[in-house]
Amino acid sequence: MPPAMPETGASAGVPAPVAAASVAAAQDAAVAGMAAAEAAAAGAVPAGAAAPLVVITRPRKQAEPLAAAVAALGRTPVILPLLEIAPVQDQAALARVLAGLPGYALVAFVSPNAVDAAFAHIERWPDGVAAAIVGEGSRAALARHGVDDASCRIHCPLDPARSDSEHLLQALDLQAIAGRRVLVVRGDGGRELLPDALRAAGCAVETVAAYRRAVPPLDAARAASLRALLARPNDWLITSSEALRGLAGWARELDSDSVTSSNVAKLQQQHLIVPHARIAETAWALGFTDVTLTGSGDERMLAALQSQA
Repeated sequence: MPPAMPETGASAGVPAPVAAASVAAAQDAAVAGMAAAEAAAAGAVPAGAAAPLVVITRPRKQAEPLAAAVAALGRTPVILPLLEIAPVQDQAALARVLAGLPGYALVAFVSPNAVDAAFAHIERWPDGVAAAIVGEGSRAALARHGVDDASCRIHCPLDPARSDSEHLLQALDLQAIAGRRVLVVRGDGGRELLPDALRAAGCAVETVAAYRRAVPPLDAARAASLRALLARPNDWLITSSEALRGLAGWARELDSDSVTSSNVAKLQQQHLIVPHARIAETAWALGFTDVTLTGSGDERMLAALQSQA
């Protein structure tokens, strides 16, 4: 397991001229960051950059704010979405389930995508209904929709590095919700571990698919971007095991069309930064050796990038 990231803190007592210069520098960095983020959003792979690029692999809409934050650190982001997120086809069925939220004791969201898709049909979080999440990304998504610890009880894994259903279950008082209704909001075809464990604990569990996800096909543009990224060492922000498996599949597909067949080996030599232990385990199983586990939340991944400066 990689070593824990060192803690950082803000300094106090900064003289006024230095503080003013810092503000100006931050403003300049923000402007440069927006420009770099726009280039990243276009999928451009810059040529001749001295430092490793930071490859952001989230779906494009979610990747853009992280790209801006990476650019503000002085690093060059490149967005290479490894998953495509789409609404479920039957929105009426999803809306009917979510209209009954007041009848549940607990609503569990398996990802930020589940939160965002559900809140397209939720005008106000009902009083007395607790929420459960598996990581800090989902907490941030809830906050964007006006739901935080002040408005409802939010259950989450106690260890930020263990943001998964197994550790969420450990954080729940299962005896307190035995016999009560629980809703699990997830993607189409999601894991059954959480619903099955809640049923085994005596909960009346329902599940609802709020979105669909899929690894996009390796078209000519994606193949060209991937080849360019694998030609040099880079830092890859990987936030999904499914996405990482898709990336490995892309590399194998490149090798099937290549005489040298070295793309899988090049990919395995890349540096991965991952927020969850499950993703790290997937990476090691796929043959990656340079894996940094940060714990849940974008700020921890950004701190890992800063520590390499």
